[in-house]
Amino acid sequence: MTRIDAHQHFWKYDPPEFSWVTDEMAVLRRDFLPDELARELAANGMDASIAVQSSQSEKGTTFLLNLAVMHSKIAGVVGWVDLRAPNVRERLREYSRYQKLRGFRHIVQAEPDDRFLLREDFLRGLACLKEFHFTYDILIYPKQLPAAVELAKRMPEQPFVVDHIAKPLIKAKEIEPWARQMRELAAGPNVFCKVSGLVTEADWHQWRAQDFKPYLDVVFDAFGPDRLMFGSDWPVCLIAGTYSQVKQLIEEYLSQRFTAEKEKQKIEQAIFGETAARFYGVKAT
Repeated sequence: MTRIDAHQHFWKYDPPEFSWVTDEMAVLRRDFLPDELARELAANGMDASIAVQSSQSEKGTTFLLNLAVMHSKIAGVVGWVDLRAPNVRERLREYSRYQKLRGFRHIVQAEPDDRFLLREDFLRGLACLKEFHFTYDILIYPKQLPAAVELAKRMPEQPFVVDHIAKPLIKAKEIEPWARQMRELAAGPNVFCKVSGLVTEADWHQWRAQDFKPYLDVVFDAFGPDRLMFGSDWPVCLIAGTYSQVKQLIEEYLSQRFTAEKEKQKIEQAIFGETAARFYGVKAT
């Protein structure tokens, strides 16, 4: 079975475009490209990845698609398109020609409107995705979870995946109302979740494995392994931990939660590849 990292990024560093990279994140102020990730994948027993947009432009989507053509380890791409544009259906029809383009994402966490997901123009664009068999990645903060819950109810046939378990306030050790709202979101069988981006929501320099257990318990109970997928969030994870540390966090959690060897192996197969392959429609073997 192909082991898939369901969430990572590539970029050529451009200071104006990456203004969100603060001095504390200086480790990210350089290029991150497929050859470097390939070494990380090999060192950690991973075979392929889903490359996710970090640039809100079609130029950024084209950049990822070009990389995917040249690098077989990129199993799929989550790009960006202006879902609010009047011609969004035409743009999606054009993008449907690209086999490795599996879905789209908007950086909703940066939108000042906590109900941005439910804006009429945005909903109109989201409603076009299913026609072209595209998925949608939900990138939000906890304060935007109520809108995500309502969105999933409005579009029960659209495949959604929540990035970074919706970024709970791990550093502050706050779990509610995030936990309750994640359970509500998981009630929709069309909603999946990425076990990713955890270390960057914790204390970057002093996090411990046990900091994450309450949050992992919630998503494992709510979604189950068949709707959860591992993502490294490389290279963003580097501000708080290495690729190996991020993967080891999830492996250790699984070992402690699932003690029966056959059960653990089955769940690892789901978390580290099968769920992502099924959700994004990419090759799993």
